[in-house]
Amino acid sequence: MQPVLPPEALILAIDVGSSSVRAMIFDRQGQALDGVFVQARYSPGTTPDGGSTIDPGAMCSRIFECIDAALRQAGPRAGRIALVAMDTLVGNLMGIDARGQPTTSIYTWADVRGANLGESWKARLEVAGLSASDYTQRTGCRVHPSYWPLRLLWLQAAEPEQFQRTAYWLSIGEYALYQLFGERWVSLSTASWSGLFNRHRLDWDDLVLATLPIQRQQLSLPSSKPFQGLSGEWAGRWPALKDALWLPSIGDGVASNVGAGCTTPHHVALSVGTSGALRVIVPGTPEQVPDGLFAYRVDAARSLIGGPLSNAGNLYAWMQRVLNVDGRSSIGEAVERMEPDSHGLTILPFLAGERAPGWNDTARAVFMGMTFDTGPEHLIRAGLEAIAYRFYQVAQRLKPLLPADAVYVASGAPVLNSPTWMQIIADVLGAPVFATTEAETTIRGTVFLATGDEPQARLGQRYEPDVAHHAIYQRAIERQTALYHRLFG
Repeated sequence: MQPVLPPEALILAIDVGSSSVRAMIFDRQGQALDGVFVQARYSPGTTPDGGSTIDPGAMCSRIFECIDAALRQAGPRAGRIALVAMDTLVGNLMGIDARGQPTTSIYTWADVRGANLGESWKARLEVAGLSASDYTQRTGCRVHPSYWPLRLLWLQAAEPEQFQRTAYWLSIGEYALYQLFGERWVSLSTASWSGLFNRHRLDWDDLVLATLPIQRQQLSLPSSKPFQGLSGEWAGRWPALKDALWLPSIGDGVASNVGAGCTTPHHVALSVGTSGALRVIVPGTPEQVPDGLFAYRVDAARSLIGGPLSNAGNLYAWMQRVLNVDGRSSIGEAVERMEPDSHGLTILPFLAGERAPGWNDTARAVFMGMTFDTGPEHLIRAGLEAIAYRFYQVAQRLKPLLPADAVYVASGAPVLNSPTWMQIIADVLGAPVFATTEAETTIRGTVFLATGDEPQARLGQRYEPDVAHHAIYQRAIERQTALYHRLFG
């Protein structure tokens, strides 16, 4: 149940994403307050063996400093803030000791270490009477290092001392609020992204926990109950927020769907940020998780079904940087002029491994078909098309859950700033794709989830599919799929 707020109340919203922390203030109608926008950029640390980590202290400092700045920008208006809501990148995990001090880094969804433990954990599941498919049907998650089970097993093996010192396991949003209030609560949204949560019973899954070296009491209490009552240094630092309600943090994927107005199966959210995803919100939870997809909870009444791509805007940015063409308009014009699949290239875009639909722990990027004639524009065009093909694979699996008149709503700066990429995606899907007119879908969705209001989809330019181009891309998808199976099984 959402808090009841007076009409004049304001909401402070914080978005902890994969590459930046943002803070904005909104009114009860979901309109952003003029002159309040804070952003602190960062990059996770990476390692040659596939690590992707964030320093917990540095991340909390970013979050708290963004709150400082937003309150300064708001001035006297800050006194009207009655609610604080936060979303965070999901799939992250960290540990703290009994005194609340971090014992580990924050491990992000992009950390692929522990992939080699998948088969041994499946054997543990079998001993408990669960197949990998049973596990997915219970939790909505997959046997993959982006979820907590393999990360916990890897930590036990790779960092045994840190593992033993850990009293509690939690996400960055839980840790930030623990710093403020000294209690550990987790939203259904965040809990369901862990791979330890039963999506039907809405509680930690004891059968799954029995296969892992942790106890239920080491996890936070699933709850939508707000925190309230800053004290000590925090009350002194933020007097305007002393009596505000603070909701448990939610998953950024859920927030992104809601912020784009994609709250029913009629509107499918196509999100392109650092990573990518195709997701739909449905009532309740489906009895069976569609093949290759996830099924997380939005709340007790709804679920989020879809598939994440580990490689989307990050692949585009990587190609621009490595090819040294970032910002060169001539390259963009050349990419736009190219005919579909005219470059002779087949790309498996797995720089950060693969999640949906294959969830292949060992998949890595492959660029096939290059010759001396291959130029930067060919590689970039082929990369954009390759990512669109992965969206197509997810879209085909979502179709049984969608009405015939469902539309795709795209969000995220990488794709909204590229009409060429928008048209490629429409042609590949063989369906109209709308650009959302909302620039800040994720943080806006966090506000609407906090207030319980349902926003309307804000549809901008419509990109119609070209039938001839769709046919060309169908053959290219078959070629990409054949290469995938040849290399990765």
